[in-house]
Amino acid sequence: MNSPKVIAVIPARYHSTRFPGKPLALVSEKPLLQWVWEATKKAKSIERVIIATDDARIAEAAAKFGAEVKMTRPDHLSGTDRVAEVTQGLESDWILNIQGDEPLIEGTFLERWISGLNPSFGMATVATPLHEASDLQRPDVVKVSFDTHGRALGFQRKVSMEKAHEWTHQHVGLYAYTPTTLQTFVSLPPSAGEKSERLEQLRALENGIAIQVLTLTFVSVGVDTPGDVTRAERALAERSRTISK
Repeated sequence: MNSPKVIAVIPARYHSTRFPGKPLALVSEKPLLQWVWEATKKAKSIERVIIATDDARIAEAAAKFGAEVKMTRPDHLSGTDRVAEVTQGLESDWILNIQGDEPLIEGTFLERWISGLNPSFGMATVATPLHEASDLQRPDVVKVSFDTHGRALGFQRKVSMEKAHEWTHQHVGLYAYTPTTLQTFVSLPPSAGEKSERLEQLRALENGIAIQVLTLTFVSVGVDTPGDVTRAERALAERSRTISK
């Protein structure tokens, strides 16, 4: 059986309410975006890695560290729309939407995810076990519920303790789509749940698109604000010390 053809896209925008210029913020003397790109390039199953942006500053910086860059329209509302634009017409089995603010992402982790993708689903994502009970009430920690077959049942930002047994995993914002599903998804209007929870993946569920959830171990240190840079640098330094032992 032939290996699936996989294209990865890292959408990157300069303007961010909480952290303008975030993709180019230096994390341990390297742009945040570069950390993610280098890790994605290390995944042997990924045939092509594209950075999708509408900003010339990001395009110039990405070209300097050797990335393939595609410019997109400036009016996209989400990174998924940017991914859909740059991959339209490209031949692939799976298209990955890689978050550009996760500097601890690793090629080996992406390999494990890709190896578990089930073609009977049109869309897939990742979950990792919740570490703290307090995470149930933290809206920035998105929770995911799924059945024994790995099919997503729902996503929520806040969960009551009474329902803790139904929401044992944190959602990791990485997505894989078949090309057809991706184009269908971006053609749909935002759904009620999506607008209420501010979770784009609910548009898929509320329109009958099944999402596969793969459970993997992943240390997420997302950079959402300038204050997160120091936290990410500490985590990267700790990983480096662990590897060197």
